[in-house]
Amino acid sequence: MKPRDRRASRWDAHRRSRRAELTDAAIAAIRAHGAGVGMDDVAAQAATSKTVVYRHFTDRTQLYVAVCARVAEHLLGQVRAAMDAATGPRGKAAAGIEAYLRLIEHDPEVYRFVVHRAPAAGPVTDLVSLIGDEAAEIIAEQLRRVGLDPAPAVPWGHGVVGLVRAAADNWIARPAGMTRTQLATHITDLAWAGLSGVVAPQKEDK
Repeated sequence: MKPRDRRASRWDAHRRSRRAELTDAAIAAIRAHGAGVGMDDVAAQAATSKTVVYRHFTDRTQLYVAVCARVAEHLLGQVRAAMDAATGPRGKAAAGIEAYLRLIEHDPEVYRFVVHRAPAAGPVTDLVSLIGDEAAEIIAEQLRRVGLDPAPAVPWGHGVVGLVRAAADNWIARPAGMTRTQLATHITDLAWAGLSGVVAPQKEDK
């Protein structure tokens, strides 16, 4: 195969860099204008034209995927760090749940964009699915550790994330004076009541 011209490779790096800059601008525009942000808002935030934005993102779906990937990378890093710092299966579950809620509390419009503004058409990987996959991996690891079949980890992981999302969506719409930590504790109590019987020895249920 003929090697690519170095100039073409340089343009690849430039395009990746420019897409990253425009993704950052999109996130800033979402924070400023809300989850219903338009391409005009993104272009204005990036101090460029909408034509330039469309040169790198052919439609809103491509922009959504880029923003979702950036948010997911950040959130997954926060979830993993919080769980690594916690002790015991229940403590790790609580830490992961609170890390998810922290994103919502600190960046509500970005959360609404990646969770509730997904394009109606096109196969995209949304934030909740990515977090569900991560939860499934953690549950599967725990199941193997106690000598159990890891097969149920996928529905359990996505089920737990669905529980967290539903409770979080209600909280962001109707907080009713409940703090993030209080909500995390309530969700953990409910989720762990089911998980503790299947992913951890009885002595770790406390």
